[in-house]
Amino acid sequence: MVSIGQLFPIGNDTYSLIINVVWFVAFFVIILFFNQRMQIWTYQRNVENATKRLEKLAEKSREDALKTIKQFAPDNTDIRSQVTGFLDFFAIEPVDRDPYGVLNRLEHMIDDRQGRFKDFVARIEPNGSKIDRTKTEGVLEVAMSLNLIFKVVRHYLLLGKKTKSLMIFVQLDMQLPQIMKMAEAYYVAQDTFATGKPMGDGLGALVASKFINGAPTKPIAEDIIYSEIDISGRKAFVLKAEGPDFTVGKPGEAVKRLVEGREGKIARIIMIDAAGKLEGETTGEVVEGVGAAIGDPGPEKYKIEEVATKYNIPVDAIICKMDIDEALTTMKKEVVEASDIIVERIKKMIAERTKEGDTIIIAGIGNTTGVAQ
Repeated sequence: MVSIGQLFPIGNDTYSLIINVVWFVAFFVIILFFNQRMQIWTYQRNVENATKRLEKLAEKSREDALKTIKQFAPDNTDIRSQVTGFLDFFAIEPVDRDPYGVLNRLEHMIDDRQGRFKDFVARIEPNGSKIDRTKTEGVLEVAMSLNLIFKVVRHYLLLGKKTKSLMIFVQLDMQLPQIMKMAEAYYVAQDTFATGKPMGDGLGALVASKFINGAPTKPIAEDIIYSEIDISGRKAFVLKAEGPDFTVGKPGEAVKRLVEGREGKIARIIMIDAAGKLEGETTGEVVEGVGAAIGDPGPEKYKIEEVATKYNIPVDAIICKMDIDEALTTMKKEVVEASDIIVERIKKMIAERTKEGDTIIIAGIGNTTGVAQ
């Protein structure tokens, strides 16, 4: 029998070329028809792995919260079902289409939420002290945050699978590094809250504590105390959250009451707080600026800005740079060292920008867990 090669002589090079062309066409067809599915599969796998990790963190956080609560809970009490149900507790922000009075309504909602938190913890921890209960509040906040992050990521994962939408997976995959970094930081922070160790966010409270240095203190607002001290011939009202509880209090209300109680005769308001750092910046870097340095949802910051504007009081801000995980976890050596630098900066600021006999306010903002008066 005569072969095709004998009828139509073709060299080896020609055979190789034909085979390469066939493979190229086949590869092109596969890419053309299956490229998007391959991309979806790749992104989906990344999101699935992250979701599994978030689920584990949420479960571990819940179990850690249960261990903390069981120390002070009554015997034969079903703590698990109560805590599991409470992790889905939510708060609805007020409508802001009509901005008039929105901050008052927001403050009311925040106070209501905090009150529900305190009532729940008091009910499941009747044998715990005030400090123990504030620690539990922090532990529950972390468990709730991780539970919410996991559920949101899982929602978009399942939605992407259901709709086979490449864009859902792409957008979610792009945000995963930040989401996972935040979740890991929250989980590590839970141990800091449970043990009552000072956290990075407590920098402002630490600076205020160094100024107070054992001087008598008085309550001025919810969970806020202040002390009257002398700094280079100036009267200074130093305020911070009442420690060593897990609380930030209402520093804006405290500043407002101190200013209005003296009919606005305040030379300066100096605020100290932790602030997020950009990549490339150094942890513990101290920076000065102006404005109300406070990271609340709005009501406390508004009170400070309003009273400062009303009486034309300059507001100085001093911040210490740190990452989110450094703010939520045990205070680093660099942050502790930065607190000493800030104390000296404030003394220099007072000497240069005020005169003897002036009255000033020094507000140390931040969570005061582990930081005493």
